[in-house]
Amino acid sequence: MKLRFTPRATYDLAEIAEYVRTRNLSAAPAVRGAILRSLQKLTLFRQSVVPKMSRGVGKLVTTKYRYFVYYTVNEAAEEVVILTIRHSAHRRKYQDL
Repeated sequence: MKLRFTPRATYDLAEIAEYVRTRNLSAAPAVRGAILRSLQKLTLFRQSVVPKMSRGVGKLVTTKYRYFVYYTVNEAAEEVVILTIRHSAHRRKYQDL
């Protein structure tokens, strides 16, 4: 499975890195790397990851920094599409999974 980011998810990842960088310059690569490793595990071991799914949208909670990653799976294209990435402490407009 391939990993594909929507423009929103790409923006989210850049914003997360910038936010962390302004508070702790050396931590930004570690946070970004942890998120990307979680996503890589999702693509490699998707069958063993038990996602929370609602209406075809999955939610993965990253292991170390508690980010919520919302995604869909396009079986025909063999890709996991990352929709958005949000920190668990952020208030969400809608109730999710």
